[in-house]
Amino acid sequence: MPRPAGNVRLKAARVAAGFNSQQDLADALTENAKHMGIRGLSVGVRQVRRWESDNPPWPQPDCQRVLVHLLGQSMEALGFTPPWGSDGPLPNQTRRALVVGATAALGMTVVPGRAVAAPQPATTGADFEAVTRSHRRLYWSVAPTKLHPAVVAHATLGCALLPETADSTRRTLAAALAETYLLAGRIEFFDLREPGTAGDTLLLALQSAGEADDALLGSAIIAHMAFIPGWVGDRDAALERMIAARAYARRAPTSAEFLAWLDAVEAECETRCGNTRHALQLIGHAEDVLKAGNDHPSPEWMDWFSPARLAAFKGNTQMIAGHYPQARETLLAALDAMSPGEDKQRSVVYGDLAAVEATSGNPEQACSYVCQALDQLAVNWYATGMDRVRDVRRALTPYQHEHCVRDLDDRLYDWSTTVSALSR
Repeated sequence: MPRPAGNVRLKAARVAAGFNSQQDLADALTENAKHMGIRGLSVGVRQVRRWESDNPPWPQPDCQRVLVHLLGQSMEALGFTPPWGSDGPLPNQTRRALVVGATAALGMTVVPGRAVAAPQPATTGADFEAVTRSHRRLYWSVAPTKLHPAVVAHATLGCALLPETADSTRRTLAAALAETYLLAGRIEFFDLREPGTAGDTLLLALQSAGEADDALLGSAIIAHMAFIPGWVGDRDAALERMIAARAYARRAPTSAEFLAWLDAVEAECETRCGNTRHALQLIGHAEDVLKAGNDHPSPEWMDWFSPARLAAFKGNTQMIAGHYPQARETLLAALDAMSPGEDKQRSVVYGDLAAVEATSGNPEQACSYVCQALDQLAVNWYATGMDRVRDVRRALTPYQHEHCVRDLDDRLYDWSTTVSALSR
């Protein structure tokens, strides 16, 4: 069988530019990004290998900018096929980019849409929105691998319908499309652990929110985008996005709950970047904001935050800061305050409680909490919760000969759990 040639256009451009190996190109792209003012972009040889494969993925916006600048050719000339197809900005089976100028402040690529007639009836926006609302509710009970394809397919339909609507119908549809892409991005980041894909999807969500001129939804999307650099310790990029999220929030009537959530998001990013003291200050401010309240209701789509969720944020930060007694108290209170439908977040809190006990020298109690986390994950899979479980098991290494830890390993690595975890 002949060996696949791969992306010969990119290979040829690489060699012509004097980069004899994939590693040479990766290093040059990373260095060139710094000179272009793109912070936090690091390209590895594995990524270049994917770009030079037979089916290269469409690079993220910042990577596109650096590739084009360094190699002096367009993305299509370098062998990449855009997600909307090579014949113009039309929808394919997964997603389509929309017109919006708001993303320019974040340095993102905007793809112009195509203006067509508007034959769809006025009910189209509300009908599309109804399915979006159903997907939002299903997120809390349906397995992410089952729900995600349906959400993406719904977004594809929305992209096809949008050019066929006008005026208020178009704004309603665009807002629902933005929420659909936001849900898809949340699943990709929190449930499936695909931050690169989530970043692309959230960009489409932001573009759709711009089409709807929905500043508050745009704020929520940008705040979710802050999680991506925040979780890998890129504080500058996370803070830049949080500044933008707060700017958008000021353009619309904003509930106390939404403002407290922005504090919580920034606090989690600060925690991941090692700044637990500042994170606890932000959480304290969020608690004050919730206590004071205001007259503005939270948007219907904001179903991912509550005082109990804020307590969970706080307990995790206290635990990472080494305030174990306080973390234990906060996390137990968060569990008591959670509603029955919050199984995903409950698995995270059990994991944090287990971490507190493991670090405090209580392996039996730690194993008990891990098992409760696994009970939740067996009902509703959540990659973030499983990450907590794995972290605790590593913390239990000094106790791995204890019976409780061996019993935990028997459960953690039985056939069903092992296959399930490794397949995600």
